[in-house]
Amino acid sequence: MIRLLATIIILLLLPLNATAASITPLEALENLRRGFSEINDFTAEISQEKQLTVMRRKLVSTGSVRFKKPDLFYMELKPPHASRMVLRDSVIELHIQDGNSRQQIPLPADEGLKRWMSLLSRPISTLPSGIDFSAERSGDTQTLTIAPQKKGQVRSFILTSNIDGRLRKLVIEERNGNRTAITFLKMRPNVGLSEKDFRIQ
Repeated sequence: MIRLLATIIILLLLPLNATAASITPLEALENLRRGFSEINDFTAEISQEKQLTVMRRKLVSTGSVRFKKPDLFYMELKPPHASRMVLRDSVIELHIQDGNSRQQIPLPADEGLKRWMSLLSRPISTLPSGIDFSAERSGDTQTLTIAPQKKGQVRSFILTSNIDGRLRKLVIEERNGNRTAITFLKMRPNVGLSEKDFRIQ
């Protein structure tokens, strides 16, 4: 679960900047890197729909996210599923308001944000191993599907974005049938976030 959360965070940080009518997975990944190079921080509102195999009804939440290079990420969900989470490089601090639970979760060093930001700082010339990729473009919209080959918890990640780099939607499909769809609204890059914007009060 912790690795899944870290992977979702990394994917949330990747904007898109496609320019071709058709696109290969390698071109899509390089566009991700180029688009992200122009962003120092961003904020966005989110709407999240979670469909669990053990429930007929979808769990719907709204909230917001923030990011600041090189290693700060914040997500807050409003009631009825209220929670706040901060990732500082490789340490997650999670506060679940229902029950007032607070946890601190360390990640392996090679899964920290600084490492991923370093990887995104140089051109991508080959596809990462151990992952299946596919990409397509229709009009001003690009969709990139990322499917880990290892039989872990996630079957695939599907990212949809505008051509100008603004992320529209992230869908996470799990092997157990669970599905989470996060829609991004009012994304604002380079707003000048500071350390105080990443504190859990």
